[in-house]
Amino acid sequence: GAEELELLERLLGLPGGNKYGVQGERKVPVLQTNNGPGLTGLMTIAAHLVRQARKDQLLGSTAEEKAVVQQWLEYRVTRVNGGSSKEDTRTILKDLNMHLEDKVYLAGNIFTLADILMYYGLHHIMVDLTVQEKEKYLNVSRWFNHIQHYPGVRQHLSNVVFIKNRLYTNAH
Repeated sequence: GAEELELLERLLGLPGGNKYGVQGERKVPVLQTNNGPGLTGLMTIAAHLVRQARKDQLLGSTAEEKAVVQQWLEYRVTRVNGGSSKEDTRTILKDLNMHLEDKVYLAGNIFTLADILMYYGLHHIMVDLTVQEKEKYLNVSRWFNHIQHYPGVRQHLSNVVFIKNRLYTNAH
């Protein structure tokens, strides 16, 4: 949570220096603000940082895009953060793989906050996938590889390697 928000701050070109804490068993991120109560929750704080950086396009342009971005941010918080078992991970990758079948980004043809936070949320999963698993979730792999090369996103996170040439073709 807090580490992702610091990555997001840097990506957005914000000066940083925000104080993050966590609250409760689920370690929900909290942003301490100088004026008034702190902000709670990954989505809330991330959207706040995006507005602070005046990069509102990352939240979607049309009403539909905004809703799709919101939907994937919720998915990220409820499913990806909550998912811990192998089975959960498989379901998440399957969901994403289907969704990304005909899309470049989660919200269609625009790069949004949903892509950034989903990338950060899935990084530890993608690092551990075998070549075969990456092939199985080809759309996720294509999307993930694209996002990790998006300027400023990856930062100090390790580069996940995808094999460019398909060794196995579908021709039997």
